Amino acid sequence: MEPAGHPSIFNYDVTRDQSIEPSLLKCKLSAPAFCVVETEPVMPLPTNTPASTSRLPVLALALASFGIGTTEFVIMGLLPDVAGDLGVTIPHAGLLVTGYALSVAFGSPFLAVATARMDRRRALLLLIGIFILGNLLCALAPNYALLMAARIVTALCHGAFFGLGAVVAATLVPQRKKAQAIAMMFAGLTLANVLGVPFGTALGEAVGWRNTFWAVVVIGFAAAFALYAWLPRDIPAPRMQFIHEARSLGRSQVILAMLISVAVSASLFSVFTYITPILENVTVISPHEVTFMLLLFGTGLTAGNLIGGQLGDWKLMPSVIGTLALLIPVLGLFTFTSASLVPAAATVFCWGLLAFALVSPLQMRVVNEAAQAPNLASTLNQGAFNLGNAAGAWVSGLALTDGLAYRELPWIGVALAAVALTLSLLSYRLDVRASIAGAPDAMEGAR
Repeated sequence: MEPAGHPSIFNYDVTRDQSIEPSLLKCKLSAPAFCVVETEPVMPLPTNTPASTSRLPVLALALASFGIGTTEFVIMGLLPDVAGDLGVTIPHAGLLVTGYALSVAFGSPFLAVATARMDRRRALLLLIGIFILGNLLCALAPNYALLMAARIVTALCHGAFFGLGAVVAATLVPQRKKAQAIAMMFAGLTLANVLGVPFGTALGEAVGWRNTFWAVVVIGFAAAFALYAWLPRDIPAPRMQFIHEARSLGRSQVILAMLISVAVSASLFSVFTYITPILENVTVISPHEVTFMLLLFGTGLTAGNLIGGQLGDWKLMPSVIGTLALLIPVLGLFTFTSASLVPAAATVFCWGLLAFALVSPLQMRVVNEAAQAPNLASTLNQGAFNLGNAAGAWVSGLALTDGLAYRELPWIGVALAAVALTLSLLSYRLDVRASIAGAPDAMEGAR
């Protein structure tokens, strides 16, 4: 067969070949059994690659996302141990969450631009290398300042890896399986909350928090090896038109969607950042029981991620509004149920489910509203989520410093969720007005 991009003649009935995308064919039938096929050089894998082999690169990306998700969230379960070891207060240690999130929000976009023209495989290996280095520095950090610096280094790869990884995952499979490939990659992030965070917390409580970061370093090396071994060496690097994409990001609906993402994430992290001291001081449970509660919360996140994707495909903005309307009373209820184990466990599960049911629809909303800039919009919305992470942790840290009790922290989450609900209602109202004014496509993103 001639190289891709050049016409080749095959002696077969083209109407029976289901392996070639119709959009990549230009046929001129000179006889019933002959067709001239002009292919574009866009398929990084041969179409006859076995399904089990073609899934290996996506599994490598999922393993990397598992490691990144674990190192991002496990710090919440380790805050008391980190604070005690480094001689700082728990609210001060909570700023490690803020520093990480701000590094993702403001550092990752620059790293994404810097690697935009690199070979995709090489760029992913570079990013996972930064991840390994950052966690190695976390494990070795002798004081709080250096631990903060190490967290910032680690976070640099976060947004860039997820943005690039999603694009690569989609290019490695046929058109009909692109969404499944992206979902498989992000499954590593949800599994990090189900397995990585509770077991990482248990490991840190048993043998010291530094050993948790050493374990993440091992995961990083395993992911790097998998990426090196399984990613194809000819992944195409698409041309990036940043100026063209940036022009569509100033629309009011795009800005509103990102503000909703910030408020939703701030609501989650205003409470989740301090979930361990809440459970230990208010619910009064043992560290082992805290691990169980984190596992339960992660299960809720995973279930919410699946439900949210289905709701987003069904009715996007009505689903966001309805989910926020349920989330607000659940967070308010947590101020009362946190005093007892069983009610607290039920509330934690429902809270995780509702909080993560918002993530996929909001990501879809941003991409839909910035249709001319999907790559840049998706990356920036990851930054918006992490900006909310930082804001939520920072606000709650200030409140605790000023004397607010751990039991009252969920009220901050309630207030921030109410802000998100208000912005969502405003956004949906603008869609309705635009539809009435004669723009039928305006309601498409709000389905």
